[in-house]
Amino acid sequence: MHVLLIEDDLRISSFLIKGLEEASYVVSLCKSAEAVYEGNYLDLPIDLIIVDIMLPGMDGIQFVQTLRYKGNYTPVLMLSALNAVQDKVTALNSGADDYLTKPFHFDELLSRLQALLRRRQLQVKSKPENSQIRFGDLLIDKDQYMVSIAGEIVELSPKELKLLLYLVDNKNRTVSRMQILNAVWGITFDNHSNVVDVYISYLRNKIEERNEKFIFTVKGIGYMFKYDK
Repeated sequence: MHVLLIEDDLRISSFLIKGLEEASYVVSLCKSAEAVYEGNYLDLPIDLIIVDIMLPGMDGIQFVQTLRYKGNYTPVLMLSALNAVQDKVTALNSGADDYLTKPFHFDELLSRLQALLRRRQLQVKSKPENSQIRFGDLLIDKDQYMVSIAGEIVELSPKELKLLLYLVDNKNRTVSRMQILNAVWGITFDNHSNVVDVYISYLRNKIEERNEKFIFTVKGIGYMFKYDK
């Protein structure tokens, strides 16, 4: 497995490289996000990305946002000394798959990487032969991470797309806000945030503009994606 490590702290990067290589990972190190693009590292077969938030130039949040905007969905573990709930939410909202605060035990980092790999392998195995799903004028291409209405591309952020795919995967089934937080943002506790409702509103504005309704509110529980026509 090939890990791209983006970390400017020599002490931490040396520690991580030593541990990862002992665990049979191949590691490529970049000291900045800019170096990733300058060295064309994303053209390599990268299985996992570990990125620090506090980087010189483009920070970790901006890097992940750019990565997802370009359609790259390689699993990302973000490292940070910031441990407030809002810091974690911001990182996960940017498109990161997991968040680990410093200092950390290497065994925990290794365990999180293995979990991300298992999740990705399960997604690949369960991918249907026909990745395109149509609901009236709404077309969702899971392989291309593309959504269109009547042939016109709908611009969705990485989180909006992830939310839509989760709702579609559970179509005709009510999912709670907590289930959505866990599946889309990786949050396993109730942080009293209205982020789910906000993103549902974003989605509705973008995919229900032609008066076709897909996302229904189930009062007191959550939401359901449904198309009966």
